Amino acid sequence: MKSRLLSSVALILLANYSCAFDLGSLVNKDELSKLEKAVQNKSQPASTAPAAAPGNAAGLSGFSNADQVGSLKQALTQGAETAVASLAKENGFLGNDKVRIPLPASLQKADAMLRKVGMGKYADELNTSMNRAAEAAVPEAKALLVGAVKNMTVADAKGILMGSNDAATQYFRKNTEAALTGKFRPIVVNSMQKVKLAEKYDQFAGRGVGLGLVDQKDANLEDFITRKAMDGLFLMMAEQEQAIRANPMQAAGSLAKKIFSAIKF
Repeated sequence: MKSRLLSSVALILLANYSCAFDLGSLVNKDELSKLEKAVQNKSQPASTAPAAAPGNAAGLSGFSNADQVGSLKQALTQGAETAVASLAKENGFLGNDKVRIPLPASLQKADAMLRKVGMGKYADELNTSMNRAAEAAVPEAKALLVGAVKNMTVADAKGILMGSNDAATQYFRKNTEAALTGKFRPIVVNSMQKVKLAEKYDQFAGRGVGLGLVDQKDANLEDFITRKAMDGLFLMMAEQEQAIRANPMQAAGSLAKKIFSAIKF
């Protein structure tokens, strides 16, 4: 029953957008049952940075606090700028399997059925627009991330240098996530206002929450895109951080290379 209601919501949603889809053929119970068997539940496993042992503290003994902080700030600025640049371009999200923003779960579950009845292009258009909105928003992150680097204390720097593979990414997330949400969301909203289907999604998702078909956090499409855009940004930053820790020669600046080499086991 839950699956049937969910599929119906998705079909009605797209039908309202196209204004040309006849739901009459879907009312037949047997046909609807056959279509629902085609529905494939898709899930996207969360990407997490691999755990790492703390860095070699003894390796820092030959460097002053100023050198440690200065070199780390240089390396983190490099990583943040690289991550932003990789996403803030056409297909930065859409063309990257690691960060591409999927349809909300409530539509993913009906995607196969929508394609079976010839309406896949509408879901594709919505998905493309979602990722384009994220690509438009990400440039706003650069100034906030660089600002977080400038405000870093000696204690912050030591915690990052001695921390796990994603210690810097966690620092960025803790200190910029709220501000990033405020910067990203208006851009996402402006981008999605051009997509009539997005408005329809919000209308039906709101009802879906009450029926237990849609998670509250996914009920608003702009919020969903904003959250996924930040997830993608921090994932790419974590990859940059891991790359520098694994290969210190990728760090910007000779001092950063020496310090990251010194703390690497």
